Amino acid sequence: MEKEQIETFSVIGITVRTSNQNGEGARDIPALWGRFYSEDIISKIPNKAGEDVYGLYTDYEGDYTKPYTTLIGCKVNSLREIPDGMTGLTINGGAYLKLTVKGDLMKGTVIEGWQKIWNTDLKRTYVVDFEVYGEKAKNPEDAEVEIYVGVG
Repeated sequence: MEKEQIETFSVIGITVRTSNQNGEGARDIPALWGRFYSEDIISKIPNKAGEDVYGLYTDYEGDYTKPYTTLIGCKVNSLREIPDGMTGLTINGGAYLKLTVKGDLMKGTVIEGWQKIWNTDLKRTYVVDFEVYGEKAKNPEDAEVEIYVGVG
C-alpha cells in the first residue's frame, strides 16, 4: 500500500446503511450496485467531473465491524443540484493509503482487498474510505480498482 494525500472532493450517488455483521454488507452492497446500473444512476448525476464510479464508505459507528453508510456515485464539480433520492457528500482531503486490486470483480477481487486491509494493523480514521472504478475497471473479468483508506 502506498500513502497519498487526497484533495477535497464531492460526490453524488445513491446510498444504503449496512454493516459487515451477519452478511448484511454482502447482500446490501451488491444490491446497491445492481440498482446503480439497472436505474442508470450515472446518467442522472448532474455536474459530473468524469465517468469514474466511486464506492464510498462513511458514517461509521465505530470500526469496520459496526454499521456504516455506502454511497455509489460519481465525483462532481458542485453539490448545488442533488436529485431526489440521491445524496451529496464532500470528502475532506487528507492522508490515505491506496491499495490497487486486480482480477475478476464477480469473483470477489474487491472484497479480498478489503479483507487484506481489515487484517492489517492500520491506524484508520473511519471518516471515509473509498474505491475508484476507472477506465481499468471497465472489463469486470479483468479489472483494476483502487481502494483508498483514510489513515491518521
